[in-house]
Amino acid sequence: MSLLYFCGVIKFIHTLNQKIMKTNEELQKEVQDAIKWEPLLNAAEIGVIAKNGVITLTGTVDSYAKKGEAEDAAKSVKGVKVVVEKLEVKFNNSFGKKADNEIASELIRVSDWNPRIPKNALKAKVEDGWVTLEGEVERNYQKEAAENIAANLLGVRGVTNNVTIRETEDQVDKKAIERALRRNLFVDDSNIKVDVSGHKLTLTGTVPSWYDKGKAERIAWNATGITKVENDLQIDYDF
Repeated sequence: MSLLYFCGVIKFIHTLNQKIMKTNEELQKEVQDAIKWEPLLNAAEIGVIAKNGVITLTGTVDSYAKKGEAEDAAKSVKGVKVVVEKLEVKFNNSFGKKADNEIASELIRVSDWNPRIPKNALKAKVEDGWVTLEGEVERNYQKEAAENIAANLLGVRGVTNNVTIRETEDQVDKKAIERALRRNLFVDDSNIKVDVSGHKLTLTGTVPSWYDKGKAERIAWNATGITKVENDLQIDYDF
């Protein structure tokens, strides 16, 4: 039995598992359970509304990092097509609050020690706990690393990532991206279309889950020469 055949079987089973039908009530309960399962969120008061695959999260959390954790937990549930995040960050009494200059100093210190972030590549502005990142880097993983650092700092209420990716002379290899998607064991690429225009890449088509959508985008970003990825993949799931 060839490896290619084996991978095809695994992807087929994965697709079937993702498309087991659920009611709105079942999906709501599973998202609630997924949120409670996360150690960082098990005591958080987060409301969940489910309608035809659209999940709306409401309530308050005491850190910006928990907003991201809640959204990721919701996206991990089979059948979730869209997550509308309406969570507010409210610090408990004085715990969690920090002055803007303290947040800025901590951000600079942690960034300088992170090997993923080039020295002196980033600029940051902090206003009422909201961090705005600017600058230019060579790859998307560096941009994401900067945002992750800011998101996990105490006292941060929100992050706007305006960091841009520097355009290089590298040509985007469309065929290489398609092969990368095809060989990934846990991404159903059967209905994914890749379009390249200059240094911009667009993904269209359908996938069975948020996992496939996010993983396909991460694979695309690994290609050299990419400065922008438009992820227009739709979640194919019937209710």
